Amino acid sequence: MGNPFPGMNPYLEQPELWHQVHNRLIVAIADDLTPQIAPKYRVSIEERVYQSAEDILLVGIADVAVANRNTTDIGTTLTAAKLTEPSKVKVPIPEQVTERFLEVRATQSQEVIAVIEILSPKNKRSKEGRTAYESKRQEILASATKLVEIDLLRQGESMPILGATATDYSILVSRSYNRPDADLYTFDLRNPIPVFPVPLGKGETEPLVDLQRLLNQVYERARFDLAIDYTQPLKILRSPQEEAWVRETLQIK
Repeated sequence: MGNPFPGMNPYLEQPELWHQVHNRLIVAIADDLTPQIAPKYRVSIEERVYQSAEDILLVGIADVAVANRNTTDIGTTLTAAKLTEPSKVKVPIPEQVTERFLEVRATQSQEVIAVIEILSPKNKRSKEGRTAYESKRQEILASATKLVEIDLLRQGESMPILGATATDYSILVSRSYNRPDADLYTFDLRNPIPVFPVPLGKGETEPLVDLQRLLNQVYERARFDLAIDYTQPLKILRSPQEEAWVRETLQIK
């Protein structure tokens, strides 16, 4: 079964699947782009690693006072302790997060010509994830490196882009020699993902990435149709109109 949606599949945005989608798309873009830019350029898969916890919990230990107690006091204390039931809570455990991205490099000099990022949920929601990504983003935008930023996630806070209007999904193409001007491709759930260029050197022909075709190929190769129960409602919040459109697209009553 192929991707039943004309563009982005909203079920792929769900947390239990997204890391697989992200990693497979990174490889698919690299494989598709390489024949278009070799031998002058090559594509490398790089990693960004950081520690993340959604909330940091600081546990304080109260001072303990030691005093002589008589037998009656001890018995009363033990009885009270037995009658007091603790509440069940959870503490956040920091996890090591690895995020993959692409670098287009000059074959001879190894200079990084362009960076291609696919945003993850932590980039848009987690404090640590957003900080790590924004720091890298600012370094790129202040350099001669071009940036392609792909946002296929509806939820979370969008990255700062001046003049952008609210949209479901977007692809930002920022050429260093045109900054602060950049190209923003926007699309919603009902539209196919637009083809976008990857900028190289100024004046050079820019290779094109057909992300819709790559997403559909990844969907079929990974057999995501076997991992998704389309009879279940979306975990990603949508408007009632979008929910109705999703059911109609899937022919679910």
